[in-house]
This record gives sequence, C-alpha cells and structure tokens, in this order.
Amino acid sequence: MAREDGRARRRGQGELEGQVLGALREADGPVTAAWVQDRLGGDLAYTTVVTILTRLLAKDVVSRERHGRSFLWTPTADVARLAALRMRRLLDGERDREAVLASFVTALPPGDEQVLRALLDVPGTDPGGTEG
Repeated sequence: MAREDGRARRRGQGELEGQVLGALREADGPVTAAWVQDRLGGDLAYTTVVTILTRLLAKDVVSRERHGRSFLWTPTADVARLAALRMRRLLDGERDREAVLASFVTALPPGDEQVLRALLDVPGTDPGGTEG
C-alpha cells in the first residue's frame, strides 16, 4: 500500500486488526504468524503481526496454541465483533453515554436506523444486553 510519494501508507491499529482477523478467517485451520504476514502481502514486519495477534488475543477474538517454539492462531470471532468491541470501548470512554448514543442514532442513515430499531425490538432480549 504505497502513497503517491512511494512510501508505504501507515495503517491504523483498527485497520490492521481487521486485516489480520480477516486473514485468519480465510485460513483452513490454525496458522502461524508468518502465514498471516505472508497472506497480508509481507509488507508488515513479523513483529508487527505478532503484536496485532497478541492484541486480538487480549480482546478474545483469537485463540492460540503452542506449536513447537511458536504459536498457531485461530479466530474466535468475526470482523463485525471486533468493530463492535471498538465501538463499545469508545463509548465506555465517554462521560455522557446517553448523549453519545443519541448523537450516534440521529446521525444514522434511515436504513441503518431501522436495522438498529429492529435489533432492539427482538423479543426475549433486553436492550441493556441481558437476556430477559
């Protein structure tokens, strides 16, 4: 991913996490960090891939098992769950959750607002996230 000046474009942490998780989900089974690095085109340092995998492990969206001196990595969630975790982390960092949620909902396009309303109206669930 090069910029016009020929240098690599710097990707954000969330973008890298999504790419790494996406690569893992394309695998036929558990894979090494080197496999992920190769799958992403090899322009990331191996240590960067391991760092991202470790962050995803801490977020409980991947698992790992020891394989010799390294690890084999497996996805335990999809990219949508990772995005939801990022949204939740941002929301948790705000003082006025109600204002943030209200602003978010009012900024949604009509189709997205309808999807959200339908999800909140699912019988047997509490909008607070607990089963009812």
